[in-house]
Amino acid sequence: MKLQDFYFDLPEDRIARFPAEKRDESRLLVVERKSGHISHHRFKDIVGMVGTDDFLVVNNSKVIPVKLFGKIGVAKVELLITKIDRENNQVEALTLPAKKFKLGARVELGNQLYGEVVGAGSRGRRGLTFNRSVDEVLNVGFAPLPPYIKRKADEAREFRDFDLERYQTVYSKSPGSIAAPTAGLHFTPGIIAEIKKKTEIIEITLNVGEATFQKIEVEDISRHRMGREYITITQQDRERIRRLKETKHLIAVGTTSVRSLETYALQESEEETFYSEIFISPGFRFRMVDKLITNFHLPESSLFILTAAFGGLELMKEAYRVAIDNGYRFFSYGDAMFII
Repeated sequence: MKLQDFYFDLPEDRIARFPAEKRDESRLLVVERKSGHISHHRFKDIVGMVGTDDFLVVNNSKVIPVKLFGKIGVAKVELLITKIDRENNQVEALTLPAKKFKLGARVELGNQLYGEVVGAGSRGRRGLTFNRSVDEVLNVGFAPLPPYIKRKADEAREFRDFDLERYQTVYSKSPGSIAAPTAGLHFTPGIIAEIKKKTEIIEITLNVGEATFQKIEVEDISRHRMGREYITITQQDRERIRRLKETKHLIAVGTTSVRSLETYALQESEEETFYSEIFISPGFRFRMVDKLITNFHLPESSLFILTAAFGGLELMKEAYRVAIDNGYRFFSYGDAMFII
């Protein structure tokens, strides 16, 4: 299939720059695969939609504050740390504007904290070392919001605490993600407690890296190669999943949970920590996931392609058209969809 098959036109005013006031007040579009029926709800209604014959799997990875704002000379610059080498106090980062990050350049982060550019790669990728520990650097970091939210330095500082709290699931535990598993942002402790009264919620971990949001740059999507992301599913939870799958439907919360579970189903190893490089596109045979809770994704992204593989491309395009026409809010801070 061609990348352009997964394009849709999205008005810019549908992109959410802030989340709903309350997590569970986000809107929820429910799409039935067999009938094609589409209905409108609030996310808090998910409690009544989850039955005793379902169970949920969520990604409990915790977002780390890897977005940095600084200066090189008088020029304002931004960094997104993508890899951390604590032993050598060094990071790899995507930089903007990249032309300012020349070898040897000093990046001032404030309060006498600074980094030096020690390596240069393609597409704005740079290696940096700091005059303090990486953990001290992260202490002044910001939530790694996607660029389409357009949070410039002054606004990012104003909403720093807000974003650090809201760009994180309430069940996050395992630090390591550079982007949030956004389908989980709509859950509240109350919703989780209500669901647990009738069924089980299993936590797994996929530390979200560049692979999740990397741009597809080939027209023939069969040539796209996903980057590597690491997953942990404990032996105890593997057994729980196997047992529950015998009699219940598995609801995956988010595309990262889907990739984790389907990679697990394909692998032969019983190692608790493993990696995924699978690119899920139409034609993929889902072995684990029966239903999917997900946000609305960017056109021509691997996330929308995965959603189309699960729900059917034409039905997903229709669902997105309905969402756009009905004022749904899109992307990380936007509304949600439940594909059943």
